[in-house]
Amino acid sequence: MSGPDAAHRRPPGVDDDTVEALGKLSEAMECVEVARGHLYAFHRLSGTADLTLGEAVALLRDAGHDALADRVERELVGRNVLEGRWTFQVVEDYDDHYYSAVKEIERETRDALAEGRRHLHEAQMKEDRRTHGHPHHTATPDAGHDAGHDAGPGAGPERVG
Repeated sequence: MSGPDAAHRRPPGVDDDTVEALGKLSEAMECVEVARGHLYAFHRLSGTADLTLGEAVALLRDAGHDALADRVERELVGRNVLEGRWTFQVVEDYDDHYYSAVKEIERETRDALAEGRRHLHEAQMKEDRRTHGHPHHTATPDAGHDAGHDAGPGAGPERVG
């Protein structure tokens, strides 16, 4: 078999414009995923900073700097990062009010327009860019195990597209 696997083939009646639009929606979803990852990194780093500030307080006290230790403890340890919020609250709000909405609408749009199939735009791009017949340009992981290494129309070392 040459070309994308069934999960990445365009369903009948899905035109180029729809595939392109779904590709943009997928691209946006990927950006939201990366933003969420950065938000979780912010959450982890802020938590680590707070715990480290607590260690600094103890060390300042051990070194005899009680007044400065008191100030760090009072002003910084346990401080909200945003008005009334620790980072876990920021993460929860993002997840509940933005991330989940984008994820749901992206999935529902794919379901409505492409039988739920993901990455149709990328699968088409891969098909357009790969060198048919080349063992490192197979359409699917198991295609390289075939005797013809994905031999098909135009199956020489030349590029297709």
